[in-house]
Amino acid sequence: MKDPDKIYNTAVEATLEVIGGKWKPVILFHLTFGKKRNNELKILIPAITQKMLTQQLRELEEEGVILRISYNQVPPRVEYELTDYGWSLKEILHLMCRWGDSHIERKYGGRATVLANPQLKDVYDI
Repeated sequence: MKDPDKIYNTAVEATLEVIGGKWKPVILFHLTFGKKRNNELKILIPAITQKMLTQQLRELEEEGVILRISYNQVPPRVEYELTDYGWSLKEILHLMCRWGDSHIERKYGGRATVLANPQLKDVYDI
């Protein structure tokens, strides 16, 4: 029997290999609402540095989860969107939001704030 190229203890490891980390799920979540330019993502995720945003976008693109669309115009314009493969993560991301809401309520009660964004009003419509 041929040795496998990669061994995972659980399939969760394979998922986290692609979307794990502090910023990737947040980036992907925002892309479930449509194409975003780099600056739009930076505004939606103010705590991320430009260097980290660029790195995370490149890694997600390499995994085939997002598509980088470069328009041939002046000034240059680049947008990011989910691929079909990336869209397969939508339910997971929205379930993470639901769990996060419950966790925030359990841990902080009314003493925590989730920054609101009008485009997120239908966040749980999966």
